[in-house]
Amino acid sequence: MTAVKPPRLRVAPSPTGDPHVGTAYMSLFNLAFVRRHGGQFVLRIEDTDRARFQADSEQQIYDTLRWLDLTWDEGPDIGGPYAPYRQSERLDTYQPFVDQLLADGKAYRCWCSQERLAEMRDQQRKEKRPTGYDRLCLGKTEEERKALGGTTDTPVVRMLIPDDVPLTFTDVIRGEVSAPRPDDQVILKADGFPTYHLAVVVDDHLMGITHVVRGEEWISSTPKHLLLYRWLGFEAPEFAHMPLLRNTDKSKISKRKNPAARLTWFVEQGYLPEALVNFLALLGYGQPGDEEVFGFEQFSASFEWSRVNTVGPVFDIDKLNWLNGHYLRELAADEFARRLLALAARAGVTGHDDVIKAAAPLVQERTSTLLEGLDMMRFLLVDEKEFAIDETAAAKQLGEAGQDVLAAALPALGELADWSHEAIEAALRAALVEGLGLKPRHAFGPIRVAVTGSTVSPPLFESMQILGRERSLARLHAARRG
Repeated sequence: MTAVKPPRLRVAPSPTGDPHVGTAYMSLFNLAFVRRHGGQFVLRIEDTDRARFQADSEQQIYDTLRWLDLTWDEGPDIGGPYAPYRQSERLDTYQPFVDQLLADGKAYRCWCSQERLAEMRDQQRKEKRPTGYDRLCLGKTEEERKALGGTTDTPVVRMLIPDDVPLTFTDVIRGEVSAPRPDDQVILKADGFPTYHLAVVVDDHLMGITHVVRGEEWISSTPKHLLLYRWLGFEAPEFAHMPLLRNTDKSKISKRKNPAARLTWFVEQGYLPEALVNFLALLGYGQPGDEEVFGFEQFSASFEWSRVNTVGPVFDIDKLNWLNGHYLRELAADEFARRLLALAARAGVTGHDDVIKAAAPLVQERTSTLLEGLDMMRFLLVDEKEFAIDETAAAKQLGEAGQDVLAAALPALGELADWSHEAIEAALRAALVEGLGLKPRHAFGPIRVAVTGSTVSPPLFESMQILGRERSLARLHAARRG
């Protein structure tokens, strides 16, 4: 698609909890198109759902998108020519358009109570009819309607959907799309807040949005949005409905069922932002040459809507782990250590900076996330009273044969004046491999479990050097029975 004028795109998340990964997904594709064509990217906060509003969620949206370097040109936090960018601060903007629709006969007031609406829907389901408002309030005055019962004192305002409402539209990604017939949608709630359907149309028009990029679940809403554009005399933007992100079982990814749906989860787990951006860019999109590792600039430089695959992409954590591991191994050693330290600080692991820096090279080639790397070195960071050996590992390695290994290792290590990893390895090989005739796997397994608490750890001898002579010997003595 060729942009005739610099495009203006937006992402408009709702502050109703931890930001959804879909917010980053939509932001990425919006931003890639905007940056390629020299346009503007707008962040708007759609906070009209006051029942689900969470005060700290807006800041989380800013923090996580900035963490991913998906930055915006206009928004509530930085301003812009179309401020305010927070819907709750724009309530006076919407009322004139509601009044216009009422005056033109395109909308009407509805006094039906929630109880009455629930009974109506139950009856429709029993009769196996499509659920939707039955227009009991249409054409009635407040007094006429209240005489029938089942009302509230404060009405909502509903669209009056015409019989000949167009149900097809052209989608930038999908071509000609058909949608179901819409219901008489509420556009102004009883609390005076507009619903998404009115606010998004008014705001997108007033902010000069040229392309609306959103998830495919909004396809069914597009006919009523196009009606509102037409009724209000607005030029409609182009629409691009992205495929939904799906779990491996093809269900829609949701914050209730999948922790990876939360954007902050990726920060907590120690994923690199550049790896997550790369991963999201691969979801439902065919990069030229089928490359799998690339950055945002490369993604944006060749971006085309025609490459978006409408089949819901699977959110494959194994693939993300592979990508993240690749990016971790590409980091310079000091940068890897710096990021590990930042994660440790967020996780409340403090006072161990020197140990983490020393152990970072031992885990960099072995981890797929920063948290996994930090967990690998936990045995170096805990106080001795908190150190514990995994029961399964102890049963496997610290039995009778393991006790013989410890009995031979302790005096060999106790005589060492040089506690370097080279000296530790030489002493243990002499005592266990040469002295007892053991294969290295059998010789060093009990030592590893006694010192690290696990059968899997960073390189043993380097770990013992970082742990230190006193602590290493103390753990070996503690694991020795009798």
